[in-house]
Amino acid sequence: MTISVSTPHWDLDASLPPLILANLSHMGLIRVVGEQGRSFIHGQVTTDISSLAADQWRWGAHCDPKGKMLASFRTFAIQDALFMLMPRDAIEVDLPQLQKYAVFSKATLSNASAEWTLLGVAGEQASQFVSEHFGEVTQELTLVEQGAILKDADRFILVLTPEAANALVAEHTVFDASAWQALEIVAGYPNITASHASQYVPQMCNLQAVNGISFNKGCYMGQETIARMKYRGGNKRALYILRGHTDQQISLESGLEIAMEEGFRRGGQIIEFVQRGNQVLLTAVLANDTENTAKLRFADDEESSLTIQALPYSLDEA
Repeated sequence: MTISVSTPHWDLDASLPPLILANLSHMGLIRVVGEQGRSFIHGQVTTDISSLAADQWRWGAHCDPKGKMLASFRTFAIQDALFMLMPRDAIEVDLPQLQKYAVFSKATLSNASAEWTLLGVAGEQASQFVSEHFGEVTQELTLVEQGAILKDADRFILVLTPEAANALVAEHTVFDASAWQALEIVAGYPNITASHASQYVPQMCNLQAVNGISFNKGCYMGQETIARMKYRGGNKRALYILRGHTDQQISLESGLEIAMEEGFRRGGQIIEFVQRGNQVLLTAVLANDTENTAKLRFADDEESSLTIQALPYSLDEA
């Protein structure tokens, strides 16, 4: 189902609109079913699937044997089916890798993106909006007749049947996906696209800071590298939030440079970005000893400027 998007934009430096209902057309779902579905995924990913309760969702990552992320995701269950919510293009990379190992288990994995419509709800009126349409939602995950609702602090992700989503948006202004992406960036979230596959160990994108890695569960793909990063050190990178301006149209491939005493040098890689005219907001992987006062710019625009924003969580190890 195609949702009509009116694309209302707000200035990235302005306050959030009272209500944002966003079409998460850039996100999709992997569905896992079968007698050994959960146990199979538990043995593949960084998060503890075995302890995932019916009213919970969690961040996680699926890694290659070297501990580099193929995909990052939110995971939750609707009845007997486990779902992994991630960027659509990441599914094209990640699903075949999971299916390759699933043939040895009683588990069936499929791309369920076309079967559900994903909507994001944010703003000071978000909770009221969700309550009016679905009843009070206080748990991390609430199952409703039309699907499921993931609560993430004061934001919500609606996983609805296309018919239910169509009826819901019929009388409302719908923002495009970039409105939601801006909020994901401000949250410091690690949304890994296909172009980032097999580039980063989870800690390089702050997965540990959003409870996306269990260090107490059994073996899983890439665990040795991820555990070594925690207990022996060696991780030299982290995810940062950057805000600034440029006159160039940027992309995920746009290079970043950081100011040093002797001039600028290559400074990191963009993970996710939103651009409004010459304003930009993005997450990027930088050296984890980068000072918050550091000045950065885009490699192709010497007049551009980027400054580091405070993360909403701590990277200090417990």
